[in-house]
Amino acid sequence: MSAASRAPLGSNSTPRTTRTTRSPRVRRRAALTAGAAAAALLVSACGSGGTSGGGGNTNFVTGSDGTATVAEGERTPAPDLSGKTIAGKTLDLADFKGKVVVLNVWGSWCNPCRAEAKYFAKVSKAYAGKGVQFVGINTRDTSTGAALAFEKDWDITYPSLYDPTGKLLLRFDKGTLNPQAIPSTLVLDRDGKIAARSLSALSEERLLKMLKPVVAEK
Repeated sequence: MSAASRAPLGSNSTPRTTRTTRSPRVRRRAALTAGAAAAALLVSACGSGGTSGGGGNTNFVTGSDGTATVAEGERTPAPDLSGKTIAGKTLDLADFKGKVVVLNVWGSWCNPCRAEAKYFAKVSKAYAGKGVQFVGINTRDTSTGAALAFEKDWDITYPSLYDPTGKLLLRFDKGTLNPQAIPSTLVLDRDGKIAARSLSALSEERLLKMLKPVVAEK
């Protein structure tokens, strides 16, 4: 008698399929993980520069220094950016409409952010009475303690929204000059529209080169 014929009959002889069905909880967890990964990839790691894409017709012109600018009449509004600051206060970017806003994305762990911090501190004070408001977006800091220490070390006196997971950054639509690196800097005109963007650490000269033309607009 062959080995096959000696095999016992019954349910145990039925071949098992390798296909498994994941529970809804497992599928939901996988979807959330994929979403978090996509969010993390939206903003490049801390470095000296980033990509300039964004899809759509952005109407921007990128200079030799990597700064992108958009002419008046072709700009898109910045998204709603509001929430708690690292100091625990409430801030809404819409409250600064009528002013030129310099929006800087930074993290206390980011070396290029440290390199540019002294210039932002200096220029923000120099332009405080000229209709210009500086606002930071602190991201990827797991607590506000390190961020507050960073501001103290570099004498940063303007507020920064606390955005540890990058949710605020995800509000920028494709087709706009969205921040895609850390650090990134945007200059918003008095109507709250994006006039200029840089995806690298800025010197005082480059920061002023972005800022002055927008301040001069009437």
